[in-house]
Amino acid sequence: MRKKVTVVGGGFVGSTTAQRIHDAGLADVVLTDILEGVPAGKALDMAESAPILGSDAAAAGISTAAGDYGETANSDIVVITAGFPRKPGMSRDDLLRANYDVVKGVVQGVAKLSPNAILIMVTNPLDVMAQTAFKLSGFPKQRVIGMAGVLDSARMSTFVARELGVSVENVQSFVLGGHGDDMVPLARYSTVAGIPLPDLLPREKIDAIVSRTRKGGAEIVNLLKTGSAYYAPSAAVVEMVAAILKDKKKILPCAAYLEGEYGIRGLFVGVPVKLGARGVEQVIEIKLAPEEKAALDKSAASVRELVNVLGL
Repeated sequence: MRKKVTVVGGGFVGSTTAQRIHDAGLADVVLTDILEGVPAGKALDMAESAPILGSDAAAAGISTAAGDYGETANSDIVVITAGFPRKPGMSRDDLLRANYDVVKGVVQGVAKLSPNAILIMVTNPLDVMAQTAFKLSGFPKQRVIGMAGVLDSARMSTFVARELGVSVENVQSFVLGGHGDDMVPLARYSTVAGIPLPDLLPREKIDAIVSRTRKGGAEIVNLLKTGSAYYAPSAAVVEMVAAILKDKKKILPCAAYLEGEYGIRGLFVGVPVKLGARGVEQVIEIKLAPEEKAALDKSAASVRELVNVLGL
């Protein structure tokens, strides 16, 4: 039977994610949005590209303004990108509560129709929205995952490759923690052709790369003026989708629900996990230096603060 992936949210991140999945032939795609006509139009456009690209994947788009998620039934994966960006005058709490309401409606709509699906959360604040989806769906922790570390690690790898003038294929970066200013890029575990990054760059260069990685999303927002990143985020989602659908057992940094790993309990935080057909099949625990552990604890505390605001 062909696999089916629903992407909730027809904005730039959602539609680009759907396009990449469709074009790669990974699965049939259903794109949803509350706007009338937009998801159907984008899905039709994707479908009409299939003869050129040689993709046999099907694409459909539906409006969910009335809360009808019928065409998403029996999805293998549901990617949730729907939500509000932070606007001028909007407090952090306002954004939290607005996106909580969005994610609540979506999760309630899709979970009952696809009870065996794996949820991939993209809506910000990402770690908190993953916690929201976990609590509201009733799904086991293995089947709710946040996309963050793949994106943040890709950003770090880009900056490392440019600094050293090497192929990005040689660079393997490693970023843990929440998807925010307190994320934890680990230079000691980042390598270039297997060579630890600290052996190739001085501390001040590494510190600059770490700082730029933490501000990677904001840098793009500032350049675009309106809107935020979507090419790299969508590529990150697709890597996770492929790992699950193809049962790759691939180790990727993702937001996962921890129950004592890394000394963190009852919280979604970015850590290396093994992704396969069952979702998060293993949380990989690595040995952290005291300063690295302190940084991860600080990042987790920032996530917990937001979770507490919502009373999750």
